[in-house]
Amino acid sequence: MVMKKFLNDPQDLTLELLEGYTLAYQSKVKLVSGKIVVRVTPKDKSRVAVITMGGTGHEPALSGYVGEGMLDAAVAGDVFAAPGAPKVLEALRLFKDYAGILLVILNHAGDVMNGNMAFEMAKKEGIRVKTILTCDDIAPGANAPKEDRRGLGGCIPLIKIAGAAAETGKSLDEVLAIAEKFNQRMVTLTVTMKTATHPQSGEYISTLPDDKMEIGMGQHGEGGETGPQPILSADETAEIMVKKLAAAAGVQPGEKVTLLLNGSGATTLMEMFIVFRKAYRVLEAMGITVAAGRCEEMLTVQESGGFQMFLGVLDDELLGYFNAPSDAPYWVTR
Repeated sequence: MVMKKFLNDPQDLTLELLEGYTLAYQSKVKLVSGKIVVRVTPKDKSRVAVITMGGTGHEPALSGYVGEGMLDAAVAGDVFAAPGAPKVLEALRLFKDYAGILLVILNHAGDVMNGNMAFEMAKKEGIRVKTILTCDDIAPGANAPKEDRRGLGGCIPLIKIAGAAAETGKSLDEVLAIAEKFNQRMVTLTVTMKTATHPQSGEYISTLPDDKMEIGMGQHGEGGETGPQPILSADETAEIMVKKLAAAAGVQPGEKVTLLLNGSGATTLMEMFIVFRKAYRVLEAMGITVAAGRCEEMLTVQESGGFQMFLGVLDDELLGYFNAPSDAPYWVTR
């Protein structure tokens, strides 16, 4: 099948999409040095800055969450590729006079390598920065080593919580501790029916038979938990996934969670709401309270068909930060 997209020169794709995005939301965000998206109105320097990094092609993530109560900056790489360490260091330097910087890194090889390199260079320059690694994917197994678990859409609610804590004036150590508390009990599982094409090559990033789906397939086409299987109904898929997530997070009756459904790019809201409904009911039957929920596209993979289901355990402190005011283009809370 021929890729059908509204593009110009594929080599200009990253710059053009970032320019278009920041023009569309020019009251909230602006583009600095080609690939760094920052707030138009920065927070007070007495606060901790929260920064993240990652490839484009996953819109609205990650630049969509730059704004009051969330990120101070997002460093963009090319499509499905991590930004280089020099560009991440450049972003860190922009916030060197703040009360500290929390750098959120998703667990993918390029992001980890370049993020850690920038972190070490920043420390040598005397910049006060700490990192947190998100590795919420349970497809390799709930007890798999941290380095084997990919960073998926869980970075978005973690950024919401960390950003809210930073906005209140918490110290860098406190913001990191709050984010890490959430990080320790947040889990994500994917399901894919159709893989995406790479917009610069037009090639599929992987393939699936038309009558199959795959639970646990990575967002860049990495192999899933059980391999391709017959397509299940919405209720069957929801029940399998949410029970795996609840077990992996160790959620107990009486605890509160946030349940998020993140569309991968080609799955309709109609489908996702039907899945969300069943997942909510399964948790309810288990005595688990869904205290906060969202069902939308947050971190996509072009036109990939499927979704990520996310579960994060919330205590009262974390729930307060999750519900705190924010004003990023793709996450507004009043």
